[in-house]
Amino acid sequence: MAAPRKSSDARHAKIDELRREERRRERRRRIVYSTAAGLILAGVVAGGIWVVTSASDGGSETRGSPIAGVQTFGAPGRAHVETPVAYPQTPPVGGDHNPLWLNCNGDVYTKPVPNENAVHSLEHGAVWITYNDKASPADVAALAAKVQGKPYTFMSPYPTEQGTITLTAWSTQLVVDSANDPRVDAFLTSYVQGPQTPEPGAPCTGGLTQ
Repeated sequence: MAAPRKSSDARHAKIDELRREERRRERRRRIVYSTAAGLILAGVVAGGIWVVTSASDGGSETRGSPIAGVQTFGAPGRAHVETPVAYPQTPPVGGDHNPLWLNCNGDVYTKPVPNENAVHSLEHGAVWITYNDKASPADVAALAAKVQGKPYTFMSPYPTEQGTITLTAWSTQLVVDSANDPRVDAFLTSYVQGPQTPEPGAPCTGGLTQ
């Protein structure tokens, strides 16, 4: 009877350690951002140079031309919870999530994965590719080839999604009918560790595995 208790204790200990590590990363990130902001401000004041950046209305212009069909959503919450979350999008594009992320280092999952862990991976800058039973075996194989070995990507079946294939990043989503759609590669190029990422550089290994 002691084994389940030990397993539960070990899991909670791991989650506690992950939380402490995330807090340490957040403190380091704030220091780096504050230092960078101060240097930028000093350069602007000294040189009298103002840099103006612009973004597209739809938010789909990231590292190149806008990608047709990309949807962006308002900034979702980011709290850590250990209970199920009712997400407004299917698959979810962000929101409160489990403290433990899903491994997203080119991982190809053959069974559905927990939303709450997958959303944590999106927060780290991963792109999640999902598909339903309308996707052909050739499509699934082609998608797996795009994911395997590519850091900050992962894929899994998602039987309840409406679109045949869905690509999801934090607050961003694209639905396509075929793995051969050129927008698949464009989305990966634009949104893997893209500017939408709340926690760029956070790990995609050492998390939950299926």
